[in-house]
Amino acid sequence: MIRSNLLKSFVLICLSIVSYLQVSAQSSSAKAQWFQEARYGMFIHWGLYSAAEGLWKGEKLRYLNNYAEWIRYRNRISKEEYGELSKRFDWNKINPEEWVILAKEAGMKYIIMTSKHHDGVAIWDTKIGDYSLPHLAGSNRDIIKELADACRKHGMKLGFYYSHWIDWEHPYAWDHNQELQGHVSDAQFNQYWQEKVIPQLTELLTDYGDIALMWFDMWIPYQKSIIKKEQLLQVVELIRRLQPHCLINSRLGLPTDEKNVDFETFGDNQFGSTYIDHPWETPATIAHSWGYNGQENEWKSTSQLFHSLISNVSLNGGLTLNIGPRADGKVPYESTQRLHEVGDWLKVYGNSVYGATGLPLRAEQHDWGYLTTRQEGSSTFVYAQVFNWPLDQTLRISGIKTAPQEVYLMRGITKRKLSFKSDGPLLHIELNGVEPDNHVSNIILKYDQSPTIDSDIVAESTFGGLALTTTNHQDKGIAYEKYDGKQPNRIKLDGTKKIRWAVYIAEPGLYNFDLSAYNPLKTDKKISITVDKKTTKGLLEPNSLMVAEPNENNYNPEFTDRRIGQISFAQKGTYTIELTNEGMDEFWFNRIWINK
Repeated sequence: MIRSNLLKSFVLICLSIVSYLQVSAQSSSAKAQWFQEARYGMFIHWGLYSAAEGLWKGEKLRYLNNYAEWIRYRNRISKEEYGELSKRFDWNKINPEEWVILAKEAGMKYIIMTSKHHDGVAIWDTKIGDYSLPHLAGSNRDIIKELADACRKHGMKLGFYYSHWIDWEHPYAWDHNQELQGHVSDAQFNQYWQEKVIPQLTELLTDYGDIALMWFDMWIPYQKSIIKKEQLLQVVELIRRLQPHCLINSRLGLPTDEKNVDFETFGDNQFGSTYIDHPWETPATIAHSWGYNGQENEWKSTSQLFHSLISNVSLNGGLTLNIGPRADGKVPYESTQRLHEVGDWLKVYGNSVYGATGLPLRAEQHDWGYLTTRQEGSSTFVYAQVFNWPLDQTLRISGIKTAPQEVYLMRGITKRKLSFKSDGPLLHIELNGVEPDNHVSNIILKYDQSPTIDSDIVAESTFGGLALTTTNHQDKGIAYEKYDGKQPNRIKLDGTKKIRWAVYIAEPGLYNFDLSAYNPLKTDKKISITVDKKTTKGLLEPNSLMVAEPNENNYNPEFTDRRIGQISFAQKGTYTIELTNEGMDEFWFNRIWINK
């Protein structure tokens, strides 16, 4: 009878969802503006698993992902024994306000708290069942409320993580072992959905004030799961009705469409590879595990964290960086140290991140760092975020055709004007000084208008040459095989394919063309390089294998550099360079290097 009533209620809810969504429309882009301006937030993984610390009865986490919050499932722990971990929490030391203060000191603009992870344990004193941390621990503390109060006190936006798909506590929720034990039925899963998911989400959306975003954690499309689209739309309707300004992430299971999903969440520690117009973020860890793991030894450096944040911003994305406090609330020193270093930098150079975005150039366009940009009134500022200070004291920027009004180097709040030369899409900045920051140096280009961009041009290398690669050519239909630990990035070329690049030559003269390739044939391979109807022909001698590691039978194709020839450029300007395989026999292409 209970199941029948639940199904009837669900049908009625589904019938109202579509009409409600139609009348409750609000511009997703307007709602998400704060999120795009923030760019940087804190994830907090803290729950019953925090007390296990990555160990169970003397054994480390099983299997490869090594995420401490998965210990109940990976190490096959019973619900009863898992609940005993609640006795390890030190409630006299736990202070959520300290997490908020840390986030603020780190320069973060929002916090996402794990309210219920896959273990099914509610962090707050839920009235839906009794499987909550306060109930198991015999505590009257509501950590979610304390966190919400602290966020309001310190001006921090608050969001909740909620595991809607996986729940190891409820008998009818999804558990990966269902693949072996037999799927729960649709009716049973819906019973879990209506009995636990919807009521608990209602509590979170009702009892804790303004909620900035809801972060769900299904990393596959709903069509590949037990969840039905109508159930996901039921969640959307609930959030839109109870918290109209609350954002929803794509891991709900629906595509990013500005109607049901407000921002895209990439895979764990998956960073941007191209400029994306809609709001998006990477959820990332400072170490490896999300929940606290006492055996952790894979800490990322502060420089890695800067790369993660700034590279994403340069592609119009953001970073949500995780901490995993212990059961006493303490955040590991390695985390706090790195967060404070990033925060200290943002206090000075935050304008290059907050409210900033990127230029529509290729990802990793420059080998010295990244470009971010922001508009202030009628002025446009482009920030060269320099990680690798050029040894020859010349910063080469490629792809901006408009000459800046001025260029200056920031050292704290002090500005130092720099000399520069703009030539077509190339900009050379004379640095003439010591690198000002240990992590990321800020060089600012000021424009009185939005600069004109050349997104096709191959970027100049820090070494002064031009590298024509598998990723910066103009032929979008030609796929490449990525570096796999054995062979470099490469394209298999036969006589049906041609690859073209756009280059800008600033100085007329004679240039060398060196080709990195692997010829698997037993005979020479004919190739040609054409520069605006002027063709240079060359031969690739057969390659052999190379020993990658001794005494391991580890042999890989040998990609060698060969001088194909020299080409004279009579005048400066933009040229199209085309590589052609003469004949149908295939060879592997890696790179052309051009220099004087």
